[in-house]
Amino acid sequence: MARKVETIRYYERIGLLPAPARTDSNYRNYDYHHLSQLNFIRRARSLGFALGDVRELLRLSYQRDQPCEEVDRIARTHLNEVERKIADLNALGNELRQLTSQCRHSTVAECRIIGALTPGMPAD
Repeated sequence: MARKVETIRYYERIGLLPAPARTDSNYRNYDYHHLSQLNFIRRARSLGFALGDVRELLRLSYQRDQPCEEVDRIARTHLNEVERKIADLNALGNELRQLTSQCRHSTVAECRIIGALTPGMPAD
């Protein structure tokens, strides 16, 4: 719970979430607008959007009668980045599969995985 509170306060500090009104005893008083905005931010972050993109998407979300090309551009750019990362991870997985398949279960001195991690080091 403390982490969530810190995150919300961080969003307030960077201006992503407006500071709420305070009660007489100085507690934050979040209204429906704050909660709606916070849910928007959390969902966008769960989809991996960077804070700058979240800020822009949030700003655009209030321009309800405007065309959505900019929203689409932001989402497509993010999708391209996600797909690039997936391709990188797939390549990494293939390389690790290949390395681990070469294991002969002998000694570390003869380990092909260690050898691949230390190219140019002389083998014993």
